[in-house]
Amino acid sequence: MDWQAIGLSLRLSLATTAILLVVAVPLAGWLAFSQRRWTVVVEAIVALPLVLPPTVLGYYVLTAMGTSSPVGRWWQSLTGSTLPFTFTGLLVASVLYSLPFAVQPLLASFASVDSRLVEASTVLGRTRIDTLRRVVLPLSRAGLAAAVVLTFAHTVGEFGVVLMVGGNIPGETRTVSISIYDSVQAFDLASADRMALLLLLLSLGAVGASFFASARLALRR
Repeated sequence: MDWQAIGLSLRLSLATTAILLVVAVPLAGWLAFSQRRWTVVVEAIVALPLVLPPTVLGYYVLTAMGTSSPVGRWWQSLTGSTLPFTFTGLLVASVLYSLPFAVQPLLASFASVDSRLVEASTVLGRTRIDTLRRVVLPLSRAGLAAAVVLTFAHTVGEFGVVLMVGGNIPGETRTVSISIYDSVQAFDLASADRMALLLLLLSLGAVGASFFASARLALRR
């Protein structure tokens, strides 16, 4: 069992989920309640990783992080190191790749909130941030739970983007999915079986927890 890869995958998934919660909640709130026509363009861009092949997305992210790009040069001048084939670069790629898995459940949940409650909060002088925090979020706990679970589970099982941006560096960018691939390539099927089973059980546990939380929240209403 490659415990180093397991630990790295869990660390990457937890960090990605935490970052995306901070980013996705205000973004989904803006997309759900904004009256601007061009929000549909932003929504389409956010949803792009759902249909874009992971290797294509990974290639563009890798290109954007390279030292020949403005972002890559800025990061190198700031930290003295490069982004590709590092945990930080892997984290950036994971955040971009898992963004729709955090935003879409929240967006659907926010859109289902009674608009009269939102209007009443506005009439009472609450700002949009206060309305989102005090009215919308408490009524969207099921969507929030789904966003957390989907983001975490999706990040744990990443392969294409992880391989393109992070490579296969033990202890730095080698995740569970890459470890399984390596075991199969080496015909070590016993190790691949154990790692795949662990990933399967972890995914089932995450999905089961999401359904359980949604059911509990539905009973409280």
